[in-house]
Amino acid sequence: MQKRADGNLGDIVSFYGAADEKGRLLTGLGPLEFARTKEILQRHLAPPPAVILDVGGATGRYSLWLAKEGYEVHLIDPVPGHIEEARQASFDQPETPIKSISLGDARRLEFADGTADAVLMFGPLYHLTRIEDRLQALREADRVLRIGGLIFAVGISRFASSLEGLVNGHIANDEFVSIIVQDLKDGQHRNPTGNLTYFTDAHFHRPEELRGEVEDAGFAPVALLMIDPFAYHLEGFFRNWSDASKREQMLDILRKIESEPSLMGAGPHLMCVGRKTA
Repeated sequence: MQKRADGNLGDIVSFYGAADEKGRLLTGLGPLEFARTKEILQRHLAPPPAVILDVGGATGRYSLWLAKEGYEVHLIDPVPGHIEEARQASFDQPETPIKSISLGDARRLEFADGTADAVLMFGPLYHLTRIEDRLQALREADRVLRIGGLIFAVGISRFASSLEGLVNGHIANDEFVSIIVQDLKDGQHRNPTGNLTYFTDAHFHRPEELRGEVEDAGFAPVALLMIDPFAYHLEGFFRNWSDASKREQMLDILRKIESEPSLMGAGPHLMCVGRKTA
C-alpha cells in the first residue's frame, strides 16, 4: 500500500506507530464495526477450512477470530509494528494460530494464482490514494482468488468527515472545515494538522465509486453495504450496547437498512462484496 504516488510507506508507518490500531475495535464505536463486519463475513464466506488472505490485516483482530473459527488465514500488512503485534497475538492462541503473517504490499501479493477462497481488504483501498493503485490491488486479489472466490472491499464514506464534524463539533475548527471541503470535492482526504483525530491522507469513496472499482477490476458485485450506518448519530450507543437485548435490537435495525440506496454513505464504512467469475 502507499500514501503517495511515489510508493513511500513512511507516513503510513508513522501514523500507525502513533495511533492505537490494536485497541481501535475494542473502544468507542469499534465494537459495532467489528460485530457488523463479522456478521457480513459469516453470511458470505465458504465454511472452514477455506483459505483467507487478510490484506492490510493490521494487528490481526479479524485474522485471529477467523483462525479460531477454523479458517486458514494469511495476514499481510505493510506496518512492521502491526506484524509484531499480530505474531504475538497469534502465539497467544497456540491451538488456532494464524497460518502466516508477513510484511507485504496489497498491489504485489506473494501468493500463487488461484490459491485463496476469500480476500479481505479492510484498509488498502482508502490508503491507496490513486485509482491506478487501488485497481492494481483489486486485480491482485482477483489473481490470487479461485473461481467463485470473494473479495470483501472496504472504503471510508466520502461523507465521513462531514458527518463527524457536524455531530462532534469539529466544524468549529477552520482547518477541519477545509478538510471537509476537500473530501466532498474529490474524496482526497488530506490532514496537514498533525492531529491524529483527523486521520491521515486517504481516499474516501462514494458508494457507487467503490462498487465501480470492484467491477472494473473484474469482479461481479454481490452486495454493497453500510457496515456501521449512522454510527456517528447513535445516541445512547454505549448504554444500549452493554444490554444484550438492546444490542441485538440495534443490530437487527442496522441489518434492515444496510443496503438501502437512499441511505448509502451515511456512516463511516462501506463494504462491497464481489465474486470472481472467470
